[in-house]
Amino acid sequence: MFATESYGLPILRPLAAAARARGIDVGWVVPAAVAAQLTPDEHRVRSLREAHALRPDAVYCAANWVSPALPGIKVQVFHGFNAQKREPDRGHFAIRGFFDLYVTQGPATTVPFEALAREHGYFAVVETGWPKLDPLFAPAPPSPDLPPRDGRPVVMYASTFSHRLSSAPAMLEPLRAMIARGDRQWLLTLHPKCDDALFAAYRGLEAPNARFLTSDHLVDMERAADVLVCDTSSVVHEFAVMGKPVVTVANRVPQPFMLDVPTPADVDAAIGRALSHPPELMAAIRAHGDDIHPYRDGHSSERVLDAVEAFQRGEFGMLKRKPLNLVRRFKALRDIRELLDLR
Repeated sequence: MFATESYGLPILRPLAAAARARGIDVGWVVPAAVAAQLTPDEHRVRSLREAHALRPDAVYCAANWVSPALPGIKVQVFHGFNAQKREPDRGHFAIRGFFDLYVTQGPATTVPFEALAREHGYFAVVETGWPKLDPLFAPAPPSPDLPPRDGRPVVMYASTFSHRLSSAPAMLEPLRAMIARGDRQWLLTLHPKCDDALFAAYRGLEAPNARFLTSDHLVDMERAADVLVCDTSSVVHEFAVMGKPVVTVANRVPQPFMLDVPTPADVDAAIGRALSHPPELMAAIRAHGDDIHPYRDGHSSERVLDAVEAFQRGEFGMLKRKPLNLVRRFKALRDIRELLDLR
């Protein structure tokens, strides 16, 4: 399992659990900051020598890159949905030459990646669904980190870290006012890359009806909330897959399934509209969910493992050699040695 940021852990943990259920050993290649969040039974791989000794079948990546120095099939699992923060060739559909297999989330990503696979010829594409969402569709006890429901609507707030797209600074005072009113329960979180001052400010919003949690609780929060308030983040799409409404603030590419508003001052009224579940909005949410992630069975991780086994059996035919990309490969080797401290 390869992750460079803490948000990779909830993406890869369901996949790791499915692998262990099949008797497959799992190691984690992560930087020290992420390693501090591993549990005692999650083994950190500390050297390239150890990585080779494990003889892994595959490296599952919740990142845009992976070092060619790591052994095994390189599998792009993705670190989010396509939030359209950038142009397609610079964002979700950028091809960087690192991966052998792309396991896609739904038709919205499968179709473009299949076209890219035909164009480039050195990687395969299989639609599996996204491991991160498996827990959303599996029975789970209430999280002890979340307040118990008391009959009031539960509203979740999340934000991207990108300064040009983030609503977090401007939402501070509107959130403070809505929280003080007391008619809703609030669950607040920020992207882990947001700066420390913003984290401190949002922790300062905590109240008897408002709880701030870090992003490793994201799935629990999504499961508990009735409405999400966000901006231009892949969390918007995760939430919509559950068939629940989303209010967005100045989304970069507003879509029919969103209740998009231009300013934070418009959020309060939009939440009220979202809670009324307008039929046309709910129909758009269902259509969007079917397009980006039609799987509701909680078994995407198993399909990812099956796709790797099919790749090993040669079911995708003869692929071309990956391009040399000497500059990218050098940077990837440097990064895995320096940033991940592997020797």
